[in-house]
Amino acid sequence: MSKAVRNLFIVMVISLGIASLWNRIPLIKETVHALLNPTAGALLSFNVNLGVIVFSAVISLMITIVQKYTTDQETLREIKKEQKILQAQMKEFKDNPQKLLELQKKQLEFIPRTMEITFRPLMYTSLPIILFFRWFNDYFADNPVKVFGFMHWLLAYIIFSMIFTTIFRKVFKVA
Repeated sequence: MSKAVRNLFIVMVISLGIASLWNRIPLIKETVHALLNPTAGALLSFNVNLGVIVFSAVISLMITIVQKYTTDQETLREIKKEQKILQAQMKEFKDNPQKLLELQKKQLEFIPRTMEITFRPLMYTSLPIILFFRWFNDYFADNPVKVFGFMHWLLAYIIFSMIFTTIFRKVFKVA
């Protein structure tokens, strides 16, 4: 196991441990609520639709910036370029199973390199995201409203974060 994967695993275990202790250790929950209730809670109470959109954008922006500056963008671009070339060759040799298998093996060699590069941002974003989602869940449990009158907050977050992430990745030229 590489050092990066090991570190990510440690951060994820700590993050999930803290999230699972949310209700058992009041200090965790109270601290997050003390930080987010006056800001995020106030915006959601003012207008839940606007609040979900704003926080989807803010979280997407934060994740995109962390991805941009904690990954080797040039290496990722090179890997993607090589993968596109391999995919084109695979289409070309789709009737040649032997050559296709060889190309697929080459493509699999990219997975560990790509994972090591792309997992690094998770070390920085996993804990804040997990804590924010725990708080979000508490907020909507206490204030059971639907976003735009029909959507669960998580579905709305996923939809808007996909939109904002796509926009921010293009704006910041993230590989």
